[in-house]
Amino acid sequence: MKPLTGIMARCDRFFARVLPFSLMFAATPNPAISAGCAFEPQGEGRVAAIIDARSFRLEDGREVRLAGIEPIFPEKGPAEQASRASALSAIVTGHDVTLRGEDDTPDRYGRQPAFVFLDGSESSVQEMLLEEGEALVAGTVSDKDCAKSLNAAETAARQAKRGTWADPSVIKNAESPGDILAGMGRFTVVEGKVLSVRQSGATTYLNFGRNWTQGFAVTISKRMIGVFEAAGIGLKSLENHRIRVRGWVEARQGPRIEMLRVGQLELLGGN
Repeated sequence: MKPLTGIMARCDRFFARVLPFSLMFAATPNPAISAGCAFEPQGEGRVAAIIDARSFRLEDGREVRLAGIEPIFPEKGPAEQASRASALSAIVTGHDVTLRGEDDTPDRYGRQPAFVFLDGSESSVQEMLLEEGEALVAGTVSDKDCAKSLNAAETAARQAKRGTWADPSVIKNAESPGDILAGMGRFTVVEGKVLSVRQSGATTYLNFGRNWTQGFAVTISKRMIGVFEAAGIGLKSLENHRIRVRGWVEARQGPRIEMLRVGQLELLGGN
């Protein structure tokens, strides 16, 4: 469990990031939104309360979920979970925000998914959280410019070992299925070498272990094969290559992650 001083120090860093934006508001009343996630506006409001690490409530009662990212599930107790929520709180609480996105249809919990921008800011709140290592890219964004911006923010945090990336165990080793399975039901990032690519019925398996019943594997449905090929990724070509995948861990004998979008997969250098 992290000491309170550690959590407060991280909050101070977030306030240090927000203050320059406040100063920028006065100098440039209507700066252009960067090309990254510049979707159509879906509304505005003032943030009244934080619900969890990636959602908040506006003063008018609307609940908003940050699109394109997933929270980092804590493994060290309530203090870690509080830290994730305080990171978002430090950025948005009490601020006017603009909601942007391709679709404002509420999710099953009634929350509006959106890319959120502080009034006058060119960077999304999602990018701010990613840059501090307080969230993970979901891999669900189809817009290439937006996905590129989000991935760049996460990469910067990972390389600098900021936030959660200070812990090397955040990225799970595909050769340790037990560690992956311990995160069942959680959004997880896994790296490893694809040992074989096999098809069974309407499903293609990227196998990372020699024992396919116990090892980690990525599953891809037949309907997704054309999507990957259109993106220049032949599934068979991944054999003997290192990749990074992200998604929700399921238990089907061994641990599994289902690949529903190309953005969940990242090719890594080396074999």
